[in-house]
Amino acid sequence: MASNTVNFSSFPLPVFTGENFDLWKLKLKTYFISQKLWDIVQSGYTKPDNTITLSKEEQKKLEDCEQKDAQALFVLQQVVGETIARRIMDADTAKKAWDILEEEFEGNEKVRSVKLHYLRREFETIKMKESKTIDTMEE
Repeated sequence: MASNTVNFSSFPLPVFTGENFDLWKLKLKTYFISQKLWDIVQSGYTKPDNTITLSKEEQKKLEDCEQKDAQALFVLQQVVGETIARRIMDADTAKKAWDILEEEFEGNEKVRSVKLHYLRREFETIKMKESKTIDTMEE
């Protein structure tokens, strides 16, 4: 039987199956921050075209970025269900995978603006019947 959590350390991380993206995103972001991986997920990193000319310090920094990125990408691949994993399987960095998930489940700026406008309009047009109380409005 498949589980809906993945255990990293002693904290289970929820597996995203397509519902409640905002809550899943919050938990993953907090996890990435706690593991010092959030910067690499949010901003990514740039691999130089020519790594031969890098100093030892620059080479070490690049290796650290690559390691963090691989670790974050691994986590992302593990904490999504199979159908979601197929959507990010071509992403070769954590940032690309994260961006794919955000755009698909939150939409781009225009989509978010339209959703907000729709919700605002819906809120403004809510009317309560005299026989209903606030507690029973959903019924």
